[in-house]
Amino acid sequence: MYATERQQRIAGIVTDEGRASVTTLSALFGVAQETIRRDLDQLQADGVLLRVHGGAVPAGRTSAAEPSLAAREATATEAKERIAAAAVDLIPRGLGGAVQIDAGSTAARVARLLAAREDGNASLTLITNSVITASMLSHLTTPGVRVIGGRLRALTGALVGAGAIEQIAGLRPDVAIIGTNAVHAQFGLSTPDEAEAEVKRAAVASARRVIVVADASKLGEESLVRFGGLDDIDALVTDGEPDADLREALRAADVDLVRA
Repeated sequence: MYATERQQRIAGIVTDEGRASVTTLSALFGVAQETIRRDLDQLQADGVLLRVHGGAVPAGRTSAAEPSLAAREATATEAKERIAAAAVDLIPRGLGGAVQIDAGSTAARVARLLAAREDGNASLTLITNSVITASMLSHLTTPGVRVIGGRLRALTGALVGAGAIEQIAGLRPDVAIIGTNAVHAQFGLSTPDEAEAEVKRAAVASARRVIVVADASKLGEESLVRFGGLDDIDALVTDGEPDADLREALRAADVDLVRA
């Protein structure tokens, strides 16, 4: 096999699988690991992928890369619906009280499903720092809706900044539904933007119970800014199977793992 053909196939594998290791690629193509490393160097130079320790990931999956809300809405939609439904099942019917809803496509689905529940909504308040979620809920009389104000991040529709953090710190919701870009055994929960990380950190600290919603693509990943550890949360709802390290870390942190 010519080097060009092999590199094209490697690029396809990395794109389809989200990552590939030098060891796996070496065994797959029957060439030395040093040959695979040269292939990866060339593909990185061509802007096709990004070299990481032990292998490569797609070029767009750097720690600071952040898809738009529209792009996220179109990704893993069925999985996110299942995750949202499973998260809602963790919130007792007739709870009343308050549920904080983070910005994010999966969290917005949780808000929609909670708002549609007929029991207990008269005494339920949904709190959000997402203008998208707030707009989606704006027609409701029950449950009540409280919007956290702040500076708008157009990319995600999140309201952030010192004002938002101060408001969140002054609340004590019964449950917080938190989205994340990455869940890692050692690094914990992380997201690309520092301002959003600060808001998420405040939300995690203020709630009595924290439920993280994350599709399979987020598991085992690290993003740029850490906003919480696994021991800061009570439950992780996902459609994926964590690897052994993450599974053990969740167990050690006494996090309920719920597979949607």
